[in-house]
Amino acid sequence: MSTGALRAHLLAARLAGPVATSREESLRSYRLFAARDPRVLIGLDPEWTWRQRDLIELMADKCGVSADPQHVSGHDVIDPERTLSALDAFAERLAAAAQRRVPVLLGTGHPHRLLGFYAAIADALSAAGCTVLTPAHGHCVDITTRFGLRTYNLDYVQGVALVREPGAPRPGCATGAHTHSPLPVRTALAAAAEAGGPLPELVVGDHGWVCGAGQLGFEAIGLADTDDPALFVGEAEGSVSVVVPLDDAVRSDYYRPLTRYVLNRACLSQ
Repeated sequence: MSTGALRAHLLAARLAGPVATSREESLRSYRLFAARDPRVLIGLDPEWTWRQRDLIELMADKCGVSADPQHVSGHDVIDPERTLSALDAFAERLAAAAQRRVPVLLGTGHPHRLLGFYAAIADALSAAGCTVLTPAHGHCVDITTRFGLRTYNLDYVQGVALVREPGAPRPGCATGAHTHSPLPVRTALAAAAEAGGPLPELVVGDHGWVCGAGQLGFEAIGLADTDDPALFVGEAEGSVSVVVPLDDAVRSDYYRPLTRYVLNRACLSQ
């Protein structure tokens, strides 16, 4: 897929341009991040002091949202040029991992939307000689939610980690729970270390998978919406390598052109 065709798709699918995420949602996240609310830090321990105004400026630079603090309603806007540039950088990291045949770990907090995107990457990296890790498979993870403490099971589908509620459909099926928590990646990394390795040299994912891994010193790349400032702060501070700004909750098939574009750019198309 050409850059022009992908730009058109990003806008048509509302992956970029005016997106479903509201300005109110994003400003609330920036406010909570500035207050260091763990629900929004999602595993990151920022080195710098971030005020809401600082976060608005950062997100305007990284995503293309409005830099005006007085703009407080309506839909957020993501600049498709920033998305395309970040996808190129994302592909470069995948290409480097494939060239060196390093162990990789992939995980998502958006299994209903993004599992296919990550699964295709896992398959391509495996075909290139990378070991796709699946540590802590079946382990329990206790995550605090708005409904209280819930226990989830860590599962892998097509090489991609996700969590699901006990009693959910059988392991291996393509459903799972939406989560921002960094606890799943911490559980996976701890299990890999306890087993004597290997440890991933690249972590690919979103939400807590990226921030949790990056905070622990692992190279991490991923996708993020405008109401997830933690990943972009991690990128600004150097704990996260690449973040692609886009709407992370559109229909799963809308991400397929991005998959083809990234794998082609990384010379991983099969």
